[in-house]
Amino acid sequence: MPNNVLGTALEPCCFAPKTGFYRDGYCKTGDMDTGTHVVCALMTKEFLAFSLSRGNDLITPIPYYNFPGLIPGDKWCLCVSRWKEAYDAHVAPPVILEATHEKALKTVSFDMLLEHKHTH
Repeated sequence: MPNNVLGTALEPCCFAPKTGFYRDGYCKTGDMDTGTHVVCALMTKEFLAFSLSRGNDLITPIPYYNFPGLIPGDKWCLCVSRWKEAYDAHVAPPVILEATHEKALKTVSFDMLLEHKHTH
């Protein structure tokens, strides 16, 4: 199992809805994951609206891809570049550090993630 940004074993992000590039509940990545879906984030109304405004509709269900559509409160593995874009626009959603893949640190700093740490 890969590590999270804390240096410990990557924990699951969410099984309902089933998230991750591999739809296994984990924010794991690999060669085919060109978007690098490694940030486990708690969806907010503001972030979902921001993502939609950038052409990435995470709200509308797409049954063909077994995608239920997301609502505020759902956990989802985000592309690290989209999370950084939201961070720069001051609408970054809270992050679950234990379930965020260490590869996120190649694009964003630990302090950026820590600033948006979700507290249970």
